[in-house]
Amino acid sequence: MPDIRPFRAWRYAPALTPRIGELTSPLFDVVSARQREALYQEPLNSIHLSVPRGEDPPAEAVRTLARWRHEGIIRQDPLPGFYAYYQTFRLPGAPREYVRKGFMALIRATDWSERVVLRHEDTIPAAVNDRTALLEVTRFQSSATHGLYHDPAFQLERILDEAITASLYETEDYQGVRDQLAPIHDRQAIERIQAILANRPVVLADGHHRYEGSLHYRHKRAAANPGHTGEEDWNFHLMYLTNSASDDLRILPTHRVLKQLEMSDEEFLRRLTEFFVVTPQTDAYALHEIIAGKPWAFGLYLRGGSSVKLRLRPEAHALLDWPVPAAVRDLDLTVLHYFVFERVLGMSREAQRRSSDLEYVRSLPDCLHRVDSGEAAAAFLTNEVTMAEVLRVCESGALMPQKSTFFYPKVIGGFVFSSIDD
Repeated sequence: MPDIRPFRAWRYAPALTPRIGELTSPLFDVVSARQREALYQEPLNSIHLSVPRGEDPPAEAVRTLARWRHEGIIRQDPLPGFYAYYQTFRLPGAPREYVRKGFMALIRATDWSERVVLRHEDTIPAAVNDRTALLEVTRFQSSATHGLYHDPAFQLERILDEAITASLYETEDYQGVRDQLAPIHDRQAIERIQAILANRPVVLADGHHRYEGSLHYRHKRAAANPGHTGEEDWNFHLMYLTNSASDDLRILPTHRVLKQLEMSDEEFLRRLTEFFVVTPQTDAYALHEIIAGKPWAFGLYLRGGSSVKLRLRPEAHALLDWPVPAAVRDLDLTVLHYFVFERVLGMSREAQRRSSDLEYVRSLPDCLHRVDSGEAAAAFLTNEVTMAEVLRVCESGALMPQKSTFFYPKVIGGFVFSSIDD
């Protein structure tokens, strides 16, 4: 079962606390090019550690980290602890305010086969390699992954609610989300949290590439150190843990954008009719409402402004021959990746994982803009994956297609860091 530990976090020096909002950054895989350039202008922003730039980005991160430590820009907390982390937000059209409650901790990086940390989606090899390379040279974890525990009695929230009243940080991030962080140094509270989670597996919600990077690095260090004890810091991974039983856990859709289409729009639509009912639409911005709640339904936006609703013919589903369990076979995204990308476009499952022609975009306007501007040939709009579907896939031991879920809001980087070389 999960081995969850308190840790001595590295944090920005107290003198920088009033500026903490200027020092936080989005995760490496959601920060846009425009955001990135703006953040790089702040020399102390955490993006210089999480998404370094230069001719040799990992080496640049090492130099930055050494300088920040030497100059006291970041300092290590004297006591180990957990760090309560709350995110307060609203969603468009929702009548209520949400508060996602969780805490930062270290968790032992265990292999997928051990079924302690459960994954639900496939990874993209290039992204895993990028994160592994950065971790190997910095030995520093600059942003937490997001894991889920299941606590329907909400026992942990009582501890977290008490801790968050003494926040170290409170700021509004790039998503318009209010973020709060507070330490938990009380030994009894820490042991109570560990006891509650002792027999509960953790579902990895967000950060598959960073977690897999930690696994690769742990294997490499273990192989080089035959006498290792398992207690070395490189055995552990920085994670933000929240309750999957909470209604404040939200998942938003992640759409697919195809950069190139090696056929005319007319030919593409003709091929799609073999598997889908193809229905022209007049308003691209209404596509998401048109497909909402309908299984195996997608919006398609093409060059020239054509808007189409796709819905898989029920009899076609039996043709899906990927060797996956029903929990994965029935997913909308499995249908999209199999029938559109493999059967119609000829991209194998592995080719899809490695393709630079496929991009994963959350914003509907961004999808449409990329097609209109000529950056892309087609955008495929999808429904969100449900928490129930995520849990069914985890229990099956199989994987969803890559980038299937977008847990919202995203954890921000810069509140706490963790060294695996102390």
